Amino acid sequence: MIAVILAAGLGSRLRGLNGDLPKGFLRISGLELSLIERSIALLSKFGINKIIIGTGYNAKEYDKLALKYSHVLTHKNEHFANTGSAYTLECLKGIIDEDFLLLESDLLYESKALKTLLEDNHKDLILASSLTQSGDEVFLEIVDSKLKNLSKNQSELNSINAELVGISKISLDTFKKLDFTKVKDYEYLLKNFQAKIENNLIWCEIDCLEHLHRAQEKIIPYLDFKDLKITKEKK
Repeated sequence: MIAVILAAGLGSRLRGLNGDLPKGFLRISGLELSLIERSIALLSKFGINKIIIGTGYNAKEYDKLALKYSHVLTHKNEHFANTGSAYTLECLKGIIDEDFLLLESDLLYESKALKTLLEDNHKDLILASSLTQSGDEVFLEIVDSKLKNLSKNQSELNSINAELVGISKISLDTFKKLDFTKVKDYEYLLKNFQAKIENNLIWCEIDCLEHLHRAQEKIIPYLDFKDLKITKEKK
């Protein structure tokens, strides 16, 4: 099992907070590591010894990061400015050679998120949570424990059962069969995957200032010290 982190996005809504760095490099008061290095550390803790980062915007920052970690490599989506996350994943077809965990780069989460996926016997699995009311959510319609549909627009779904976390597990066989031609965002490739709803999961996406405030007020105070080091600024 390896891991793939999608990190090509512009992160324009965080630009004023993060300079010209990709959003995975965001550092939050109360945490010792940036979002991307925290994910690398957690994945390593679970024995993941190969991590591929699909880069794009300011890719050289991830290239420099990879020099610090012998088990991290990068591959750039040269067309990141006018393509989406699905194309970034497609660019990795010649590199991914085994089953993998798929993560977004702008996530802050407890280690239980990874543990849940790794311990589940399903080879193709998306992690879902109860609704967070965080804004910009991807809502899920789940039928018979499988993802039937998903959307940021609630009215497009017949029912709303959970929210997409942004961490999934994909088998190599399934990855080779995915049709990348009709979707821009990778999550739409996951329809019909088994869905695992982890209620009360501590996690958030950080894609804007409001998300950052929520992370500081509602997520960091509840992260387990045992997951990774948290600085003394933690309240």
